Amino acid sequence: MSRNTRIERYRNIGIMAHIDAGKTTLTERVLFFTGRIHATGEVHNGSTEMDWLPQEKQRGITITSAATTAFWSPRQGPSAGTAHRINILDTPGHVDFTIEVERSLRVLDGAVAVFDSSQGVEPQSEAVWRQADRYGVPRIAFLNKMDKVGADFAMSLASIRERLGARPVAVQLPLGADSEFRGLVDLVRMKTVLFDGDGGEYRDDLPVPEDLRAQAETLRLRLIEAAADMDDGVMEKFVNGRLDDVTEAELVRALRAGTLSRSLVPVLAGSAFKKKGVQMLLDAIVNYLPAPSDLPAVEGFVPGTEKTVMREPSDDGPPAALAFKLMSDKNVGNIVFLRVYSGTLRAGTVLLNPATGKRERVGRLMFMHANRREEVEEVHAGDIAAALGMKGVRTGDTLSDPDAPVVLESLSFPEPVVHLTVEARSPAELPKLEDGLLRLAAEDPSLRVGVDPESGQVLLSGMGELHLEVVVDRLRTEYGVEARVGQPKVAYRDTVKQAVRQEYRHVRQTGGPGQYARVVLDIAPAARGAGLVFVDDTRGGSIPKELVPAIQKGVAGAMERGVRDGVALVDMEVRLVDGDTHVRDSTPQAFSLAGSLAVQEAVRRVGVQVLEPVMDVEVTTPEEYVGEVLGDLAARRGRVQGMETQGPARRVLARVPMASLFGYVTSLRGRTQGRGQASMRLGSYEPLPDARA
Repeated sequence: MSRNTRIERYRNIGIMAHIDAGKTTLTERVLFFTGRIHATGEVHNGSTEMDWLPQEKQRGITITSAATTAFWSPRQGPSAGTAHRINILDTPGHVDFTIEVERSLRVLDGAVAVFDSSQGVEPQSEAVWRQADRYGVPRIAFLNKMDKVGADFAMSLASIRERLGARPVAVQLPLGADSEFRGLVDLVRMKTVLFDGDGGEYRDDLPVPEDLRAQAETLRLRLIEAAADMDDGVMEKFVNGRLDDVTEAELVRALRAGTLSRSLVPVLAGSAFKKKGVQMLLDAIVNYLPAPSDLPAVEGFVPGTEKTVMREPSDDGPPAALAFKLMSDKNVGNIVFLRVYSGTLRAGTVLLNPATGKRERVGRLMFMHANRREEVEEVHAGDIAAALGMKGVRTGDTLSDPDAPVVLESLSFPEPVVHLTVEARSPAELPKLEDGLLRLAAEDPSLRVGVDPESGQVLLSGMGELHLEVVVDRLRTEYGVEARVGQPKVAYRDTVKQAVRQEYRHVRQTGGPGQYARVVLDIAPAARGAGLVFVDDTRGGSIPKELVPAIQKGVAGAMERGVRDGVALVDMEVRLVDGDTHVRDSTPQAFSLAGSLAVQEAVRRVGVQVLEPVMDVEVTTPEEYVGEVLGDLAARRGRVQGMETQGPARRVLARVPMASLFGYVTSLRGRTQGRGQASMRLGSYEPLPDARA
């Protein structure tokens, strides 16, 4: 069975932004205009398609990334009239759920960055932009809420340029703002789009209004200048002053090339809530964002070797897919979300999971629409699909042809910063609690489940108060567990207090072969965020090179365990300076143990420096409450980094220890009569003052 849509007509995109910028509302309008749904739901009344978890409907925020598929035939551009398949992932905007953005961006080919046009670039917008940079994802920008009081197109463009270091290129100019927002000037065609009605109706063949012509021509000149850097034909006309000869097709081709190379970012505007500008955005998704076939072949390596292999986005190659998300369903078990990079997967296909070394059989294949499923017989290169029947798969695992195995780049998972103890209310509920926590942790790699070494209680670790609050709520609603919950605690870290040299000799005789290892380590604090810096400084072959990795492994294990129960050691430089071996009794195991015990003994000798997580906090408040906000931040051990004027409001940038931020958002709303907003993300770990240690 062949694919229904050619791979050149696929667009795998994500919708990403700061919380409340309008991602889910935009996705809802996209589904409406593409005919996927016939009536639009609203975030404020919990009726949207994509926010389907009860916790999402209750809070009016996106918590888990949701997948769907729509088809769109663009009205303008070289592909006008040709249906394209758009696979969409709607991602959360709250910093506590950043793992959902991380794993979505890992498998997407392009993204739409949504900005509130009255705010410009906000903290989480910047965070997800950096995540997209890390995975090399091409982007277009949509300045949403142009109908909102304070909407400022020029300010938003400038903030993208200054705060993100990007090259934003306006392809539209809004007609009016606030309540006067009534249309757009299409700078590629130099035509006016006038909105007409509440259902997204518009006319797009009108001339540019005379009062906006000068501004439109200035922006179009910048557009042509940016296009000239991407296309020799446009460059030749630009240099020779033949601007009127630059065609629509040339501009679209050049903008597409610039977007794919991430040299520029086309910027559009509109109001998703009012259904204005969404159809033009859909055209831009098709015209500017890449198909899977536009991108280089994906690189992986052969399991157990360092040999790299490439997988072309072709249906005929060996199957290779990345499991980027798991969803637990009580009726059907684990649903594994897959991005297929090469080959064709059919129901019944047997794939190898190199992470476990086991083979997994694909039971059923489905395309997802939020929490609804459309079963299919096969999926192809470029598809984002879901599979049933695979029990041993975890997030980040590669599934490939057993005869042509490959391991693709996995995902990085953030370290938790908040702990919470939970316990079942009765012994009868304990199995349900354990089952629920294991399933939720399998779904969410940023959630860790352990045991509090002091109390023996189950310890939940996550990315923030809201993250853990949602987990506890899901335990209640999905697994029927009314758990008792302790107060949130900060996830501290330790590092060695000062430099120290430590010798350790490990000798064990048991009658048979013995164990012997001697190591001398220089241990010192390292820069914040450095982790373990291990250096082999031995001379003259005092320790054979093949034993050094075992010592490093032992050191890393000791740092993970720490010297205080449950508190890891971080940011240490460990230099192996000397040691000796026994001709018969020196083994990798002996040296691994010696390295581990040397670190623990050294740190106990000189003591630890406790490190606490410090958050980058951004507070937006009306001018009259700035004094209250600054006083409160100072009382929370906050350090103000700067202030910016943002229309009638002030934006305060500060660094505040996480231990002082529990309940901060509620407190801020009380101090500013509900008008203040705050967002925060982990900045770094810093030494805890001795008075608090």
